[in-house]
Amino acid sequence: MDKVFIEGLEVDALIGIYDWERRIRQTLRLDVEMAFDNRRPAASDDIADTLDYKAVSKRLIEYVQQSGFGLVETLAERCAEIVIAEFGVQWVRLRLGKPGAVRGAQAVGVVIERTAAANGG
Repeated sequence: MDKVFIEGLEVDALIGIYDWERRIRQTLRLDVEMAFDNRRPAASDDIADTLDYKAVSKRLIEYVQQSGFGLVETLAERCAEIVIAEFGVQWVRLRLGKPGAVRGAQAVGVVIERTAAANGG
């Protein structure tokens, strides 16, 4: 399976369950892997045949900046749904990290994998 990836996408968001978290924006970090057959764009050398990682990045940045969820689990799930529904991806692995959330840890967060079939696609 070919994959297109976005690594280390940093976005400021309102996220968290504690009162102090609801008053500040925190930087989140996303890593996204998406299944995509790269043979067609490789043969054509045409960007129109690719999975446009810039478009995916811009959409996720827009969504995350406007979100206000309590849990990273919820935000990760919604981001995976967007990638599958709006970009025609059949499989996505999304890692959403919250740097500095736990003292002594570089980051905490979740990693999820979703398929279009599981989302009704």
